[in-house]
Amino acid sequence: MTRPLKFVDHSIEDYAMQVTFNPAEGTGTVVYNLSLIKNEDYEYAVSILKDAYKTGVSVSGMVKFYRSGEKISEFIVPKDCTAICTICSITFDGLLIRRGVPVNPIGGGVVEIENRTPIRFTHIIHYEYTTIDPLQVLISQKITSVNNVMRKGSGNILANIREFHMEAEPLVGMVLDELASSAIMGILEVGMPNVPLLGVPVSPQYVGIAAVGGTNPMAAIREGGRWVNTQAMKGMMDIGEMVEIRDF
Repeated sequence: MTRPLKFVDHSIEDYAMQVTFNPAEGTGTVVYNLSLIKNEDYEYAVSILKDAYKTGVSVSGMVKFYRSGEKISEFIVPKDCTAICTICSITFDGLLIRRGVPVNPIGGGVVEIENRTPIRFTHIIHYEYTTIDPLQVLISQKITSVNNVMRKGSGNILANIREFHMEAEPLVGMVLDELASSAIMGILEVGMPNVPLLGVPVSPQYVGIAAVGGTNPMAAIREGGRWVNTQAMKGMMDIGEMVEIRDF
């Protein structure tokens, strides 16, 4: 039997509905990305993950490493590889949904950063028109300069954008306040009702929110000439299984 195509906006909804993360308590399930690196690049990857967390281009400093042969759900880490699980920014959509905020994921793309300030989306792929995560696609295009952003404050990073109805602004504000002291960060910018955000139009009476992509550290590793394979929105994980990268 042929399986129907499943576009990314539907996958986002499926995963977001499973998020149980509680920012105040630091407990619950989050959506994770799964990336593979070569074992010999482990120390290099740790240093990149630390820098990404310090400079705010990652969703979170929480990570989990798996060695060759270890199992992650139904996936077995290949020989000579190390797997890195990082928090996906779709977790944020799940937090909004749990607060009763209807969220419309718009797309993922590349944002130009100048002096650590987001300027505009230079590329974007709409979730409703693709069956592959946009950030996963854009990493392969080698159009990011995450390392430049981390070191100099200017360049191109991966990001995504969603919108919510303007009547839900108070609820969204509460979620953002809770995130301010939690393990999840990475909100780039919140727009105004009916006004495009970073060059991306929003629906009438809606407000846009842009967030950094959870795969930015992997893009930075790839920019360094290292091999990396990333699968965005790989599954759900209890955040209690993760540890802070600054502890490495």
